[in-house]
Amino acid sequence: MTHSDSPARVPDSGATYVFAVCRDTRAVNSADLTGLSGMPGGGRVRLIASGALTAVAQTVPAADFTDEVWQPRLSDRREIERYARAHHEVVSAAAAAGPVVPLPLATLYLDDERVRRVLADEAARFHGALQRVAHHAEWGVKVYRSVAPPERPAPVPERPVAASAPRRGAPAPGAGLAYLNRKRGVHDRRERRREEALGVAESVDAELRELAAASRRLRTHGAALTGEQRVHVLNATYLVAADRADELRRAVGALRERTDAQIELSGPWVPYSFVGEV
Repeated sequence: MTHSDSPARVPDSGATYVFAVCRDTRAVNSADLTGLSGMPGGGRVRLIASGALTAVAQTVPAADFTDEVWQPRLSDRREIERYARAHHEVVSAAAAAGPVVPLPLATLYLDDERVRRVLADEAARFHGALQRVAHHAEWGVKVYRSVAPPERPAPVPERPVAASAPRRGAPAPGAGLAYLNRKRGVHDRRERRREEALGVAESVDAELRELAAASRRLRTHGAALTGEQRVHVLNATYLVAADRADELRRAVGALRERTDAQIELSGPWVPYSFVGEV
């Protein structure tokens, strides 16, 4: 949870929740935000202006956002998704009227006057972020590799033995070495597949970065398999100009055909990943 002040100082009468910061434009001021619910238990969604900036805000019960209440909520997947969706709904509605700087989930201030002061003090940073994301959207790209069924080394053949042989079923000389070589071959093939998949991921990322104004590599799902028996090898997000969106889609389609990789494209999204620390 993000507080501008110590939780102990948040008044019981309510606190000001800020969803996003945008420019104080005619389009923003005429945007219809009144039908949005915002945070559970909150008042109407409204605008707080300060100079050339406007905060999209709402009064919420302060008691619902204390650390004692919020921390357990973070471990409740259904509950945190409910709050995240409410936050995103307001941010998306504001973004329809122009560029926005989304603030982190649960950003609270003591009151509206404190919000105005922050907008004034941090105006240069907000304007820089707004300029960076204006007329751009965020796109997510995930690349997967297929996983072949596990290979098992063939069993060691047994050498036929004469009736007079003192030991039955004794492996042929060198059979143990052959077994180890086969096992090593299975490992080497697995490593080659992994290296090839990582190479494809790097080439996909390099090509898409040429189209993007900025990009970020995110953590992959690791070696855990999905239901489709595949492993996640690239998780990246790209800030792409609105007039290059079709070019991005065509590039991803061409990469699918050329690499035969499983590539998933999602977006366009509000550029949460590229507003920086504000």
